[in-house]
Amino acid sequence: MADKLTHFDASGKAVMVDVSDKNDTVRTAVAKAQIMMSSQTYSAIEKGQIGKGDVLGVARVAGIMAAKKTWDLIPMCHPLMLSKCTVDFELKDGCVFIEALVKTTGKTGVEMEALTAASTAALTIYDMCKAIDKNMIINDIHLVRKTGGKSGDFVHER
Repeated sequence: MADKLTHFDASGKAVMVDVSDKNDTVRTAVAKAQIMMSSQTYSAIEKGQIGKGDVLGVARVAGIMAAKKTWDLIPMCHPLMLSKCTVDFELKDGCVFIEALVKTTGKTGVEMEALTAASTAALTIYDMCKAIDKNMIINDIHLVRKTGGKSGDFVHER
């Protein structure tokens, strides 16, 4: 397992992976998250009655902005020119389900960008609703699938 960890050099020091010899390929990643909340909060989001404004609209923009800045947040991530980023929501069973899709053509994948987008969207929902519900729970943040690159495609097994 240790020989597969690419963010460490031979002596165990953390390094940014050298991708200069890798081929550019189309790469996509989809990540999901969810935020559970009280029925009062859920209803207020659904009806657009949160005093701070359009919760899902702001969370969408925050997720997209976060995807573009992932390299600034996660130390070993490369700065990437993203060609697409979407953040979508489904309100169901007292939860907001979040799905982020990120795409680029480049030498390294966009899994961290998709995970960052989904996580940040959930955190933004929490921030905008915490005045009425501090008991919200953010959970189930995970990579759903990815395409492209040397390691090939991946689909989460659940």
